[in-house]
Amino acid sequence: MSSYVFPPEPQPSVAVRGSDARYAVARIFCVGRNYAAHAREMGSDPEREPPFYFSKPANALVASGSTVAYPPGTKNYHYEMELVVAIGAPLFRVTPEVAQAAIWGYAAGLDMTRRDLQAEAKANGRPWDTAKGFEQSAVITPLVRASETGLLKSGAITLAVNGAQKQHGDLADMIWSVPEIIANLSQLYHLKPGDLIYTGTPDGVGPVQPGDVISGEIEGVDRLQLTIATPD
Repeated sequence: MSSYVFPPEPQPSVAVRGSDARYAVARIFCVGRNYAAHAREMGSDPEREPPFYFSKPANALVASGSTVAYPPGTKNYHYEMELVVAIGAPLFRVTPEVAQAAIWGYAAGLDMTRRDLQAEAKANGRPWDTAKGFEQSAVITPLVRASETGLLKSGAITLAVNGAQKQHGDLADMIWSVPEIIANLSQLYHLKPGDLIYTGTPDGVGPVQPGDVISGEIEGVDRLQLTIATPD
């Protein structure tokens, strides 16, 4: 029997609505600039260029309803409300039709971002890891099975800070649909159960401060909430 120099961390996982079972998470992929209006607000061309990706560690997950500390190293901490997709079958070099059949479930999520670190990385042609892949940067609601929702092609996606609406879009505004994203990502990775994909955010991203409460909702999925506390 194997032993460890240090005890391993608990397996990252996400709750499943209506079940005591949990979805074990291995990887988190995120799609950049997948809504045209958000691409414009970030200074990019919203044409239908091939999607691009970045990742977060699985242990960046934090459940909706949590309180998280304002993170270190930033003075410009942003929310990004997103539809999250959970993979339910092995996929490699598949079509969008095959990808659609492999969607296990959906959740509402927040891709929390240290925007000043991201801007600095962009300006210097460096990776975004410190801007995107930090602790508690992947907020998520319980998963809803795709068998309960069907394929989500449209539906309102909204976010408010302290009750004031900041983001309002529709899933139909995605540049790349969910099946197209999964199919494209499968050209680059052997996808499998345990993979989550954050599918991009509408326009209206912005900063939060200690004491702020973020609330969001995706039609047909779930409501989300996060409270920002003072720095550790």
